[in-house]
Amino acid sequence: MSQSEVSAVRPAPALVPLATLIGRELRGEKVEKPSIKFGQAALAKKGEDYFLIKPDCLRIPGNSSTSFSVFAIFDGHNGISAAIFAKENLLNHVMSAIPQGIDREEWLQALPRALVVGFVKTDIEFQQKGETSGTTATFVIIDGLTVTVASVGDSRCILDTQGGAVSLLTVDHRLEENVEERERVTASGGEVGRLNAYGGAGVGPLRCWPGGLCLSRSIGDMDVGEYIVPIPHVKQVKLPNSGGRLIIASDGIWDALSSEMAAKSCRGLPADLAAKLVVKEALRSRGLKDDTTCLVVDIIPSEHFVVPPTPTKKPNIITSLFGKKVLNSVNKSTNKLSSVGAVEELFEEGSAMLAERLGKDFPWKTNSELFRCAICQVDQPPGEGLSVNSGPFFSPTSKPWEGPFLCTNCRMKKDAMEGKRPSRHSVTT
Repeated sequence: MSQSEVSAVRPAPALVPLATLIGRELRGEKVEKPSIKFGQAALAKKGEDYFLIKPDCLRIPGNSSTSFSVFAIFDGHNGISAAIFAKENLLNHVMSAIPQGIDREEWLQALPRALVVGFVKTDIEFQQKGETSGTTATFVIIDGLTVTVASVGDSRCILDTQGGAVSLLTVDHRLEENVEERERVTASGGEVGRLNAYGGAGVGPLRCWPGGLCLSRSIGDMDVGEYIVPIPHVKQVKLPNSGGRLIIASDGIWDALSSEMAAKSCRGLPADLAAKLVVKEALRSRGLKDDTTCLVVDIIPSEHFVVPPTPTKKPNIITSLFGKKVLNSVNKSTNKLSSVGAVEELFEEGSAMLAERLGKDFPWKTNSELFRCAICQVDQPPGEGLSVNSGPFFSPTSKPWEGPFLCTNCRMKKDAMEGKRPSRHSVTT
């Protein structure tokens, strides 16, 4: 890179002093802070489900007006290490990817991209441990009436609003049901098929080989090709003034109950009892076939504490807007209002392409002229890495300094996820 090219790079925004930022929050922003009531229930079959409940997080330390809540479920497989690691590290990695000195509106806008960074960084760090377990992750951040959900795997989050409108805030990354994910995996070098133990017809759900994983996205899973990616589907919505109820649960619930059944089974009950009843209803329907974990979170505007009543029976119009599965490469338009429940959709994206998820305006250059990796947040000289938007090989027309910068290791991870480089962790069967 020439000196003129380096000097043309846009400088990073100047950091805002903490006192100025706190004053701005207190003087200029009216932040809605509804009450958060939650409950949790679980029954273990294998003991690989873990959950995270943090209702008292602060965006700015010491400033209670910047509070937000985090709720998450991690459904582990092939061991518990990945689920525990994600529970302990994912939130910190997400927060480290948020630019400093931004206000609440900018923070909410930065969350979707920071969640992608946090998921990928967590996956890279866990795979460096050399363990083969993996985990789903459904990670929910609540700030006022704004709910942001990031997920890989098949642990689902639904939203139930007053009037009986049930919204699906996640996408199930199961190869059996997700055609677009099957096409992505095979295009990246994986094989998709059923278990064939005796040379006859395949049995069971579709799996990715090597490894035999039923999911197309997860954290961990070192024994599977890296086309099983940790890049999450992210959806951000703003709730109506009446608030709403979130039900976050592992597949032990969703294999037994539909979204509508789970929501209906616990309406009119406080969150702690509602979680227990959802688990009870799933066991009544299917028995204890898998770890079964459920979190119920009520977001209640401070003006009134009202549990949404059981609605009268009528067609669920909201299903056509939110209930269907939204597959990859989806970026819904902003400021879209649903016709029922006044749920405002702010953001949605499910692409597995890292360049699409990070964009070109990601903060990547420090004041010290070093380049900061957009994933691992490590500063390095510009000659030791590549832009996320540059091609797999150098060419006279490529501009590796444009857009988010990736260090060598994170660039290798990106190429492996996209099938441009053989996975370092693939095994033959």
